[in-house]
Amino acid sequence: MTRLLILLAALCAIAYGCPPIVSRSAWGSRWTNCKDSLKPQRPLAIIHHTEGASCSSRASCISQVKNIQNFHINDRRWCDIGYNFLIGGDGSVYEGRGWTKLGAHAKGSNSISIGIAFIGSFQNKLPPQAAINAAKSLIQCGVSKNYIRKNYTLKGHRNVFPTDCPGNTLYNNIRTWGRFKEKGFLP
Repeated sequence: MTRLLILLAALCAIAYGCPPIVSRSAWGSRWTNCKDSLKPQRPLAIIHHTEGASCSSRASCISQVKNIQNFHINDRRWCDIGYNFLIGGDGSVYEGRGWTKLGAHAKGSNSISIGIAFIGSFQNKLPPQAAINAAKSLIQCGVSKNYIRKNYTLKGHRNVFPTDCPGNTLYNNIRTWGRFKEKGFLP
């Protein structure tokens, strides 16, 4: 069964240029009851950092994703982890709410965006290059699968809500990515 899942993930990556995504079941997600769906063709991709500890291995990243989910559900009283996807220092993409569920990552912009969070605090350092590459690949995957508009706008969380997220160093880096736009919401 595991070999079949790896083969299917590889075929998806070939067909859509998608990075492998660690599914909710693979990282041990809690059962949740989020019902609000997202429409395809979101115009925004919003980059976050989680502000907590970083991770560099599959095991440590899974532990951090579980901690974030528990914090969001137990302390924030959200129906699930707030982000659509999380990127670990191991270069892996972890499924949060995924492509089709409304996130809780950027108040006022959740219904028109995909929220991608780098696991850790990136005020004074960058995530590993493998993580940055995974995020860029994930965005392109979303475009190829029609979840994100081809003419999407990339933003840092601070561009849509008063916060220092995604940290100064990461924010300065994403400003160099294609499609970044500091002002205005739509392309």
